[in-house]
Amino acid sequence: MPLHVPPAPAPALRSVLTALSSPTAVREARTPSLRAAQGPVTPELPLPVYVLDRITETTGRPTAARLTSWRFLVRCADRAVAAADTMLTPDGWTFSHFFEGPYITSTERALRQAESLPKTYQPRLLSVPELYMLTLWLHGDHTADAESGAPAADDILVPLAPAPPGIAAYRPHRVAELLPVLALRLTSPRAALLA
Repeated sequence: MPLHVPPAPAPALRSVLTALSSPTAVREARTPSLRAAQGPVTPELPLPVYVLDRITETTGRPTAARLTSWRFLVRCADRAVAAADTMLTPDGWTFSHFFEGPYITSTERALRQAESLPKTYQPRLLSVPELYMLTLWLHGDHTADAESGAPAADDILVPLAPAPPGIAAYRPHRVAELLPVLALRLTSPRAALLA
């Protein structure tokens, strides 16, 4: 089934387009592949980025997931060469920075993998900073407002590479299955040492 990619807020997209058209912003970016891109570059696949602030020990349920940015994959020809993040300011969504690295290709791979699932999902990204972990969050309610909500028990999380030791990248997990494992890793010093 196709993924239902939510539209990004118009100011977020405008700010990324402005940054991409600015020679200064691109030249000063720490993204060699973006600076070396031959041909036009376009922002695609806007994904809301949520941060999982805390997981409760007993239930493994998130106590808070907050929207922190919108991320666009920056494509040149047939591949993503970088990503552009936006941030929310008192004046609205604005460009934050360009970056590159392994999460660009792993996001593309996880999105391709998700397109073969039998159900339609709304793709989002969910970061677990305490574990240095980023997941593709496949939200089951594909018509939901992309700027709100918490992971539901039946939503799917796909850890992106590089994943923390002991957690397989690209293996889809229901939220109800993965979050208790993450809670255990976060609350047990012994478990963290054994990983």
